[in-house]
Amino acid sequence: MRAALAAALVAVTVGLAAPPARAVGANEALPDPALEARARELFKELRCLVCQNQSIDDSDAELARDLRILVRERLLAGDSNEEIIRFLTSRYGDFVLLKPPLKASTVALWTAPFALLLIGGAVVVLRLRARRTAREARPLDAQERARLRALLDDDGDDGGKGAGA
Repeated sequence: MRAALAAALVAVTVGLAAPPARAVGANEALPDPALEARARELFKELRCLVCQNQSIDDSDAELARDLRILVRERLLAGDSNEEIIRFLTSRYGDFVLLKPPLKASTVALWTAPFALLLIGGAVVVLRLRARRTAREARPLDAQERARLRALLDDDGDDGGKGAGA
């Protein structure tokens, strides 16, 4: 009786300590090829929130793995692609999408690259113009040359004493 109770206690402890089993692993394909194709399509549309420049299909990050599992589980539960996208954007915002929709809250995401390109182009043009203007400085007239000579002669005319005398 004691051995059976100990075995039952061990079984319950191991069962509770083990991580919950997932419907599918990140590297497993769904049994239905059509569902797996939908999952792969969704993976390519979703951004890895850790890497930020990769889809969850390309990323090896733990969060990307968790998102792949979540997408597969929701597909198995019968959710449509739109429902899955809506669920993920409600949790993580439009940033989770590699191609966020154009709306008031994402206008900066769409316009910032063009604005930065325009600003960079304007800076380059202004710098080139300033450089060209500096090279094309007008020559000194006779009065300015005479004043410059007088200033230079005054600086050199210290009676041979030098600065340290």
